[in-house]
Amino acid sequence: MNQLPASPTSSPIGEQFEITRAGSTAIITEVAASLRHFSIDGTEITESYPVGATPPFADGIVLVPWPNRIEDGRWRLDGTTLQLDLTEADKHNAIHGLLRNTAYRLLERTAGSVTLGATVFPQHGYPFHLATSVRYELVDGGLDVTHEIHNLSAAKAPVAIGTHPFLKIGDVPAAELELTVHASTYFEVDARLNPIAEHPVDGTRYDLRTPRRVADLSLDTAFGGVETVDGASATLRAPDGREVRLLQDSAHGFVQVFTTPIFPKDGGLGLAVAIEPMTAPPNAFNSGQGLTWVEPGARWTVGWGIRYSG
Repeated sequence: MNQLPASPTSSPIGEQFEITRAGSTAIITEVAASLRHFSIDGTEITESYPVGATPPFADGIVLVPWPNRIEDGRWRLDGTTLQLDLTEADKHNAIHGLLRNTAYRLLERTAGSVTLGATVFPQHGYPFHLATSVRYELVDGGLDVTHEIHNLSAAKAPVAIGTHPFLKIGDVPAAELELTVHASTYFEVDARLNPIAEHPVDGTRYDLRTPRRVADLSLDTAFGGVETVDGASATLRAPDGREVRLLQDSAHGFVQVFTTPIFPKDGGLGLAVAIEPMTAPPNAFNSGQGLTWVEPGARWTVGWGIRYSG
C-alpha cells in the first residue's frame, strides 16, 4: 500500500515563523497567517495560544476577502444571487473570509520580517481568483503589517481585508486596562450580529473616544468614522501608564471591538479584548460600504500596525 508523505509538522496551525529584532519577537503561523505571539522586551503585546491549538476566537488571523459576517452568506453580483458556504452555521452567516483554514506559503523572510502568501481560488459564492500576501515586519517599538491583493481574474473583484489581534499589556489583567477608540459611529446589529443601522456614538455607551475600562465593556461591535489621534486609531492603557496603540492607514476606515470573558489563558479562562482593523464593515458585499473593487491584473496594498510604549 502506498503511504502518504509524512507531514512536515504535527501542529494544527502548521509551521511557525519566528522573527526577532532588538528585543522584539513575533511568531506567525502557516495556517491563516495568524499572529500567534508578539512581545517586546519580554512584555506580551498580544494574547498568545499554544502551538498545539487552533486560534481561539480567530486570534490573530487574516480575514480575506472579507472580514466579519455576510448575512446568510448571500450577495448579488450583476443581478445574480451568489451563495457562500455558511461558516458560522449557528447564525446562518459566512464569516471571516475564505483563508481561515488555508496554509500560507513562505514568500520572503529576514531576521525581522516575514511575508506569507495564499491563493483565493474561485469557489462557492466567490467566482474570483486572487493572489494574496501579508508581510509582518518588526520596527522600533512595534510591528507593521502590510497586505496585498493581486486580482488574477478576468473581471474586477470585490475585496475587503481585516485582521483579528487580541491586544494586551503583559500580565496586567484585561479588566484593568482602559480602551480608547477614535470612532464616530457604531453599527447596530440584529440577534445574528448582522448590521441593521449605523449610528453616531454621541451620547451612547459606544462612545469610546474617552477612555473606558475594559471591565465595563461588553462588545462585539463594528465602528466607523475611524480617525487617528496622535497617530493611533485605538489605545489600550495600563494603570502604570504603559500603552499599546493600534495604527490604521486610510484604507482601514473601520474597526471591530470584541470582548470575551472566556478566552483560554494560563490553564483557565479570562477576559480578553480584540481590536480588529478592517477596510470594510460587516456585510459589505451587500451594503457596498468600504468595499474595494480591484481591477483585473491590478494590485491593492493596505497596512496597519501596533506600537508599544512602556
